[in-house]
Amino acid sequence: MSTTRIRVLIADDHAILREGIRALLASAEDIEVAGQAADGREAIAACRRLDPDVVLMDIAMPGLGGLEAALELRKEGMRARVLVLSQYEEPEYVRRLLKAGVSGYVLKKSAGSDLVGAIRAVHRGGLVLDPEVARVAVADAGPPRAGADPYETLTDREKQVFRLVAEGKSNKETAEVLGISVKTAMSHREHVMEKLHLHNRTELVRFAFKLGVIRIEP
Repeated sequence: MSTTRIRVLIADDHAILREGIRALLASAEDIEVAGQAADGREAIAACRRLDPDVVLMDIAMPGLGGLEAALELRKEGMRARVLVLSQYEEPEYVRRLLKAGVSGYVLKKSAGSDLVGAIRAVHRGGLVLDPEVARVAVADAGPPRAGADPYETLTDREKQVFRLVAEGKSNKETAEVLGISVKTAMSHREHVMEKLHLHNRTELVRFAFKLGVIRIEP
């Protein structure tokens, strides 16, 4: 009896990792790798073109990162479910990705044979969390903390601009990454600064580190 295979898109900036995941998934008869992407922008374009069931998404990628790509997929109403495959287990990363609507969060160091099961579970509509990050999600599910999170007042597009500016991108570079005009990029940047009550790039970068939106690589 034939069954429909789960079509997966692998988004990671390391080609060796992508090929390793492809080889791992080749042993699963009900899963096929529909395509690959080296950054968030490529992942979005591939989703539009290939319409995969599940996207294996890395967080730290050049240009548009995993969080921003997930926000864009949600904004465009894509049906693909996003399963984050990351080396980071910091609470802020987990919390913000869950708020962005991802369906799972698996650590690279413990993925291995668990990855196939995670893909199947996410495809069925479940929420998959690595045991080490599940505690973070449970802890964050408590009563609302006092005071609204100013970051959450930003639109999905403004969150994308916020990260790119924090990484040092100019208005022109931000516009190129997001596929928008320079004028629109400038407008989004101004709105971000106003909503977060920030006055310059230095304050913005500090705020981004505090939120866990960007990080210093070891």
